[in-house]
Amino acid sequence: MSAAMQQSSDGGQAAMARRPLGAGGPALSVLGLGTWAIGGTEWGGTDRDASIRGIHAALDAGIDWIDTAPIYGFGLSEEIVGAAIRDRRASVRVATKGGLVWGEGRGQFFFPSPRGDVHRDLAPASLRRQVEASLQRLGVDHIDLYQTHWQDETTPIAETMAALLELQAEGKIGAIGVSNVTPAQLEAYAAAGTVASVQEQFNMIDRQHEAALFPLARAHGIGVIAYSPLAMGLLSGKVTADRAFASGDARGGSRRFSGETIAAVNGFLDGIRPIATRHGQTIAQLVLAWTIAQPSVTHVLTGVRNEAQAAENVAAAAAVLSAEDLGAIDAALAAADLKVPQLYG
Repeated sequence: MSAAMQQSSDGGQAAMARRPLGAGGPALSVLGLGTWAIGGTEWGGTDRDASIRGIHAALDAGIDWIDTAPIYGFGLSEEIVGAAIRDRRASVRVATKGGLVWGEGRGQFFFPSPRGDVHRDLAPASLRRQVEASLQRLGVDHIDLYQTHWQDETTPIAETMAALLELQAEGKIGAIGVSNVTPAQLEAYAAAGTVASVQEQFNMIDRQHEAALFPLARAHGIGVIAYSPLAMGLLSGKVTADRAFASGDARGGSRRFSGETIAAVNGFLDGIRPIATRHGQTIAQLVLAWTIAQPSVTHVLTGVRNEAQAAENVAAAAAVLSAEDLGAIDAALAAADLKVPQLYG
């Protein structure tokens, strides 16, 4: 799909294009609203009221689904989403995740936190507790898309999927998705039941899933949701080499956001700036438009923390990038040969 939005016959902006989310999944706007940042954890805090206004702005502009997770702010992101959609639940689909629990000490250890060690736990009894807690924080009676957030090697996938299918049959969850999986794990999930989507990190510099995982998903009729399309702002064109990150922001201590890395990435972005200018777009909008245009991706999550970010991100969906534009961007990427560390590397 070359354009995610079209103009209506009266000159106004038509509804954002929607794509089906895998086999049997719902049709959702090509852009979804990601809410990791509004949870505040690892992002230097959050502003609840500004976040709610940003969510409303994104929904008003045509995004019709929101992705969240309990671990984003240890429940805060889900609570903010719940408050934001309280008066518009019928018009928005809600996706959340399960599998990361804190302070319980069960499952596979993941990382320490002030709230207690975080474990990956996809055991059936734990999943049921997690779903009930998410329903309460979100203030909804069902979750439209429920995804396993990170995989738990202490629980067989068949047992996890059986529990999800039970919750689905009870009407507590709708479509089932997975996130942060290997090809083998995706195969195991698909063998145990219908998987609507796989959600993975994907952007211009994080393309490790293109070779095996994404083609496998599409072969199974599974939708592909790209998260972190702007690489936590590194690809936004707004981060400078002397940027000082707030206390509690994981980017401040990461080699991914060192001055040297930022300068190298910005050099590449400057090289494709003429394409953005020709389309009347910012660098961030061009990067989002490129992500939307990738044939292996069905949906893209964009994060917002305020109304201005919502407006900028949604406008990116209007770009019609030609084959020449995409080819020029890919050539610039190849020439730049960026070696960007992982956030926690």
